[in-house]
Amino acid sequence: MKRPAPQKITILGATGSIGCNTLDVIAQLGGRAAFEVEALTGHANIGLLAEQAKAVGARLAVTADEGLYGALKSALAGTGIAVAAGASGLLEAAEREADLVMAAIVGTAGLAPTLAAAARGADIALANKECLVSAGPLFVAAVAEGGGALIPVDSEHSAIFQSFDERQRHAVERLVLTASGGPFRKMSREEMAHVTPERARAHPNWSMGLKISIGSATMFNKALEMVEAHHLFGVAPEAIEVIVHPQSIIHSMVGYSDGSVIAQLGAPDMRTAIGYALAYPRRPALNVERLDFARLARLDFEAPDEVRFPALRLARLSMERGGVQSAVMNAAEEVACAAFVAGRIGFLAMAEVAEAVMDEMTGWPPAETIEAVFAADAEARRRAADRINRLERAA
Repeated sequence: MKRPAPQKITILGATGSIGCNTLDVIAQLGGRAAFEVEALTGHANIGLLAEQAKAVGARLAVTADEGLYGALKSALAGTGIAVAAGASGLLEAAEREADLVMAAIVGTAGLAPTLAAAARGADIALANKECLVSAGPLFVAAVAEGGGALIPVDSEHSAIFQSFDERQRHAVERLVLTASGGPFRKMSREEMAHVTPERARAHPNWSMGLKISIGSATMFNKALEMVEAHHLFGVAPEAIEVIVHPQSIIHSMVGYSDGSVIAQLGAPDMRTAIGYALAYPRRPALNVERLDFARLARLDFEAPDEVRFPALRLARLSMERGGVQSAVMNAAEEVACAAFVAGRIGFLAMAEVAEAVMDEMTGWPPAETIEAVFAADAEARRRAADRINRLERAA
């Protein structure tokens, strides 16, 4: 696969952590000489979105919030950069003729535009979990029919992508996703019951947004990554393992039938995976930290405790049950996470809410359309909110 130079790129979710790092990588790889930025999208940070659009000469800037259309238009007045807003604006950005689309919108809001980009045949650098967790079969089919490449950006899936030999697919025995263990790796359940949102957001290794940091603390991020790996690499759920690796140096591994294990290592910096996706199949020259093995001295591993971190068990349960169970797990956990951040429920209640809603929706029909995915997602959110309200009243 060889993309034109300069290649056209659209960044869905430009103002978030992945989006900002993508723009940093673009600057490192030659800026406008190497990339033509077709469109940038953001949400409420209009000042940053306008600044980014002007800096890279984007042709279109989109805010997902229709109420902020006027503010964005005013911020870009006289620049010649087109402006759009809302769900229709996100679709317009995705459907523009970019060779590569960085899909970094957080949540189900990123599903429709990323599907649209895949359907028209763009290469997708995928950093949005919901495309595979909530709509795995639909999304994989859209990519196949569109004919573009699907390149994972999550550090774990990028590591597997780099270590997975398609010529030896028959010999792949297992995928091993590494997890830092988060800030509460050594805590008892009794201590975890009193964790505050401020403590939960402090990741020991990675610099990430609030939702992802808390997902690391609960290991729900790893649970979602298990589901993603299942769809990305076509590997059976029982062949997907998680190992806690506190240093976050080995990003994930592939085990083969001859006993070999191929791993990808690097400093915990998302720009490495982003650069690989943007330059694929080349390896670009990036200004990131190099590993000093003598200073590292050791790499540690331990089995995850699924009693203290039940999210991993829920991921396996969702894949075993199939249908919309993974979408339900994701939606319920998102609602529960927001309630935890607001101080409405405790840390341990997040998994309890997700499991209860999964059990309630076990018989929900499979989602064969994006509308059906959204319907299951909405129902899971409604049920999660109801359960949280009941927990508050009982407290």
